[in-house]
Amino acid sequence: EVFVTESGGGSVEVGGSLRLSCEVSGDTFDRWCVAWFRQSSKKGREGVAALDSSGRTNYTDSVKDRFTVTQANVKNTRYLQISDLKPEDTAMYYCAALPHEYCSLSWLLDTRKIERFGLWGQGTQVTVSS
Repeated sequence: EVFVTESGGGSVEVGGSLRLSCEVSGDTFDRWCVAWFRQSSKKGREGVAALDSSGRTNYTDSVKDRFTVTQANVKNTRYLQISDLKPEDTAMYYCAALPHEYCSLSWLLDTRKIERFGLWGQGTQVTVSS
């Protein structure tokens, strides 16, 4: 069985940083595209960052230059480095993955396509206080 797990969330002050981790068990991320979504009561669900199997990335405009999705040295982990945090970044953050042959950066952040993601983690909470 293949599943993903997020970790690294927490409570930080405005301007702080966190590194979220997405770890896959039962496989490696070599053959998967990974996207990070967040959900809050104010904004609903939003796709924020994506990484395809070739290492190309895509970000929603509100997080560009503040969020970076990277590959770890180990093949079963992807990171979301988030910096210069703002109160509006407060949300539950989810990692989702699907096999690379089915994904495209052109729609990985589109919440209307989320049913295509076969793997979802349980989420990790990020809370930003001013």
